[in-house]
Amino acid sequence: MITGAPPATPSSERRLKVAALVREIGLGGGGGAERVARDQLVELDPNRFERVLFVSRPPEPGDRSGEIVADLRRRGVGVHFLKRRFKYDLFAWWPMFQGLRRERIDVLHAHSFGQNAWASVIGRLTSVPAVIAHEHNWAFTGRALRPVIDRELIARWASAMIVVSQEARRRMIEVEGIAPERLVLLPNGIRELPPGDGGAVRTELGIGRDDPVIGTVCILRAEKAIDLLVRAAARTVTDFPRLRVLIVGEGEERARVEALVEQLGLEDRVLLPGARTDVPDVLAALDVAVLSSDYEGIPLSILEFMDAGKPIVATRVGGIPEVIEDGAHGVLVPPRNEAALAAAIGDLLRDPDAAREMGARARDRCRREFSLDRTVERLEQLYERLHSMRC
Repeated sequence: MITGAPPATPSSERRLKVAALVREIGLGGGGGAERVARDQLVELDPNRFERVLFVSRPPEPGDRSGEIVADLRRRGVGVHFLKRRFKYDLFAWWPMFQGLRRERIDVLHAHSFGQNAWASVIGRLTSVPAVIAHEHNWAFTGRALRPVIDRELIARWASAMIVVSQEARRRMIEVEGIAPERLVLLPNGIRELPPGDGGAVRTELGIGRDDPVIGTVCILRAEKAIDLLVRAAARTVTDFPRLRVLIVGEGEERARVEALVEQLGLEDRVLLPGARTDVPDVLAALDVAVLSSDYEGIPLSILEFMDAGKPIVATRVGGIPEVIEDGAHGVLVPPRNEAALAAAIGDLLRDPDAAREMGARARDRCRREFSLDRTVERLEQLYERLHSMRC
């Protein structure tokens, strides 16, 4: 296993050309994988690396792509949208194929399963010296071919596969049969959050200063199991009648969540204000941060909860136990157990002093072990090492 190789001397004095590939920028800036890709590109040392981002899907009307693209270009990152409209739109990849060859890209770094597969093929065909496949959220429920594609295509044709947690590494070795030496362990990292103004958010949303508030920030996707949070809130309201629940984000599950909120009679308790850019303010408004997912890698949201010093209740899935020590930085509960989730939330609300101590320990650990600077430094070393091995 490669866990961050020592620095290598580039094969020439010119900067290495790094191209990242993501599926979309999308609603609210895309998901965690897209944000990781953008953050890493921006933080790469511009004196050592030229940087470009390929986005396989065109932007959706009304999303934040224009704002995000302008910011990336201002920071020296080139951005190119492909016009891929459906899964097997082969011709949409032609501009990237040409660009990789014309620009003599040194490193192609793809993010998430579909992009990993395409990059492995296109990188080989265009003779890119180093191709990296980055798996952010290991799960292939209902996808019988995925283990085969991971093992026989991506792991064989890519120079390395990045995984974000020890649990993902274990499963890719034991379940998918990927050779350990093909895998690179690189946990996610985030920038330190600025202080937030929770009072402003509470005032805006009509929440009392002393009302207990729980919540989450995420893309509203099925695997986030927001229905579990809503059902747990329905149990918690009995003991905390002034409870408010903030579910911040957008996604395809929004209508189902709204229907469940109405079904349970929680319209005055559960707020869905949509995607927001003031995440530090939102987190500052919470008494307890909740992650109720069915599966995860190491999501950026959990790191942001930690950095904000919030006591956390999270499901014991994926890489979460590698970040949150149960009882020290938060409380871990089994997935799909609304009673356990509600009990853990209630315990933290009843003991605010213990909750604050948990939050402080979580912040200390996040800033010590999961900084974006640390992640990018190891990534730079990996780029240079893989490129030097092929040149």
